[in-house]
Amino acid sequence: MNNMTLSPRLQKMVDMGESGTDILHGELKNLMLDAEQSYMQGESKYHEGMLDAYATVYQLTYELAFAIGERREARG
Repeated sequence: MNNMTLSPRLQKMVDMGESGTDILHGELKNLMLDAEQSYMQGESKYHEGMLDAYATVYQLTYELAFAIGERREARG
């Protein structure tokens, strides 16, 4: 991704109507897996920090999805 252009895979999800939180949630899963594999191979503390950061944002996607769902439910 550069210049604010989505990869074709992500653009396809947008075009299919997936929510931004769902797309981000899935991408974070992939990033967490990559960082975990790199960390487990002993590549560096950097990957441990990245894994922690991704996990924090991943949790936020859950919190946002639930909050949005509750708001929609309250509106009927």
